[in-house]
Amino acid sequence: MSSSTRVLVLGCLLDKPLNGYQVRRQLDVMGAEHWANVAFGSIYHGLGKMAEEGLLEVVESGKGGKTVYQITEAGRMEFHRLLLQNWYEVKPIIDPFQVALTFMDRLTKQEILDSLDGRIRQLRMSIDAISGAYGVKQRYGAPKHIDENLHLTVAMLTAQLDWAEKAVIRVENDELP
Repeated sequence: MSSSTRVLVLGCLLDKPLNGYQVRRQLDVMGAEHWANVAFGSIYHGLGKMAEEGLLEVVESGKGGKTVYQITEAGRMEFHRLLLQNWYEVKPIIDPFQVALTFMDRLTKQEILDSLDGRIRQLRMSIDAISGAYGVKQRYGAPKHIDENLHLTVAMLTAQLDWAEKAVIRVENDELP
């Protein structure tokens, strides 16, 4: 389980004990599947592993096959440590588009222009869809600051859109590839 996923899972348990399904629901409400690389199947394994590490404790077991976990003091300290670490640590964003961009010289000029045109359309649709979601998560119990993830995502997509629009001109002018 990545440190980001550990922060998310431990953070969900800060206020009250939850079972794996309830943790997943909280992450759904936050929209974590869009901005965090959370493999929802790994939540259940991660909960058990964090319990073994003393970060969580089982407070209810067996009721309908659902195990309820509560964060321990060690878990709260680990949450705080990882939370601060994630604020300061800058990691590369792995994007398959950048892998494709590496080999753009293997495409024809028309293929590049068509691909950029399709990407520009998708970026605009994504920006519009995400911008329309501001405030929606709060109806389902997410805190207001969760929208900051949406704002950041829109900013990153907007930067990519700006790059793509400029790249079209450079490809048309035979400056790329």
